[in-house]
Amino acid sequence: MHELIPAPLHTGDPGRCGFVLDAATTLTAGPGTEGTERWLRTTLQAAFGLPLAPGTDEGGNTVELRIDPSLEPEGYRLGVSPTWGVRITGGSAAGVFWGAQTLRQLLGPEAFRRAPVSPGTRPGVPYTEIEDGPRFGWRGLMLDVARHFMPKDDVLRMLDLLAAHKLNVFHFHLTDDQGWRVEIKRHPRLTETGAWRARTKHGHRASELWDETPHGGFYTQDDIREIVAYAAERHIRVVPEIDIPGHSQAAISAYPELGNTDVIDTSALSVWDTWGVNPNVLAPTDTTLRFFEGVFEELLDLFPADVSPFIHVGGDECPKDQWKASPAAQARMAELGLADEDELQSWFIRHFDRWLTDRGRRLIGWDEILEGGLAEGAAVTSWRGYAGGIAAAEAGHDVVMCPLQQVYLDYRQDGGPDEPMPIGYVRTLEDVYRFEPLPPGLSEEAARHVMGTQANVWTEVMQDRARVDYQVFPRLAAFAEVAWSRLPASGERDFGDFERRMNAHYARLDALGVAYRPPAGPHPWQRRPGVQGRPIEGPPPTV
Repeated sequence: MHELIPAPLHTGDPGRCGFVLDAATTLTAGPGTEGTERWLRTTLQAAFGLPLAPGTDEGGNTVELRIDPSLEPEGYRLGVSPTWGVRITGGSAAGVFWGAQTLRQLLGPEAFRRAPVSPGTRPGVPYTEIEDGPRFGWRGLMLDVARHFMPKDDVLRMLDLLAAHKLNVFHFHLTDDQGWRVEIKRHPRLTETGAWRARTKHGHRASELWDETPHGGFYTQDDIREIVAYAAERHIRVVPEIDIPGHSQAAISAYPELGNTDVIDTSALSVWDTWGVNPNVLAPTDTTLRFFEGVFEELLDLFPADVSPFIHVGGDECPKDQWKASPAAQARMAELGLADEDELQSWFIRHFDRWLTDRGRRLIGWDEILEGGLAEGAAVTSWRGYAGGIAAAEAGHDVVMCPLQQVYLDYRQDGGPDEPMPIGYVRTLEDVYRFEPLPPGLSEEAARHVMGTQANVWTEVMQDRARVDYQVFPRLAAFAEVAWSRLPASGERDFGDFERRMNAHYARLDALGVAYRPPAGPHPWQRRPGVQGRPIEGPPPTV
């Protein structure tokens, strides 16, 4: 049987024999498939040392790529025949690429290596027919690089891992209280000052431990362009996030005039070195609006509309205490005729919704942007459960479901004492696999506004790539199947079958060098004894 993840829509029974790739096998690329041709040739040449010379569709012994617009855009058919070899037909270039990812899995874990481990091996694919296509158009991962910076090469590697699991959205959380990670040329202190902190809380914010090593880093504009281009080659959309008006202490530390200067001495602020909800938020002034319009102007140039139609503005966890105490904020509310501070935040978000719309983009934000009235045309990432997403969808707004109770991959995977820096509720591999993005009771019209789903990875306790790997995998494989594969007629996914297929998938992750959490528990070097986390007891709250 095929051991594919995510599970395809329809798979024919594999034949006893198969098609074997050898030195004479060619790669035939039809119009529009050139990107997949480059990727597939590079990948299989590295893994098996095969030349895969350009071929024609007139003979056999070829891997043929073609587009058939009658298929859904991300759908594909993969056929393996003794007559002509392998044929991948996609509804678009993206569909062809996802079919090539399936072919890579069929070729075995060796296809995920960067050099042949057994030179001369002739990889084979069983004779079969696969028809496939995604359930959701938005299949994403949010990666927080503000709390702990992830170097560019690690980001590129993560994009490869998303592609290997047929995920097509990379939500890039670039700014927060603990660091600003993208170069903005007109505001250089954002990275000169805002990208660096003197020390870092080690563990949960209740921990008494500190890492006294200065931490920081940022992506140059050329780094961003490279990341975006790399994602586009893999048919991954990038959604950059600049978090406003809360989670902004890094920006305020670089430019104190952005803060509520009539309430606190913002010049005394530095990049935050601990975790939690920060009281220091942006001032609702024209100065702030013009400043961030400049930020977004440069951002739109770095993230072209064809790859990044959505711009995420955060909008979450914005305490209103400083606005309540600020005469300037209260005067702005009176001037605008706003009833309360929630409406003031809504005014802030609406301003950038109009600004982005005028430039051909769409604003998306965390579900707090519903408070005080949702900006027209804005979309919502629903993180505090289903409720915000349901309200937005029923009101006609597009929604991405990512409830913390289900798909926060920074949450611990087991209740045992060996989990490194345990955070939040236990979310096992099976828990993630059981997640259903469409909540019961959602009207048919509202369900059409659920664009899809994403898993979120906040990195307060993830200092490096290995820790991110441990938290994300293998649960991202389960999430990928939730996002891609349609529910069976029973409405219940078969976790036992998924576990069986995961046994083969672990070998692929091993070949890719992913430091995942083993099913039996963490390796000794993955544990962090003595570092306080936040092990909340009991079941998570309802969504």
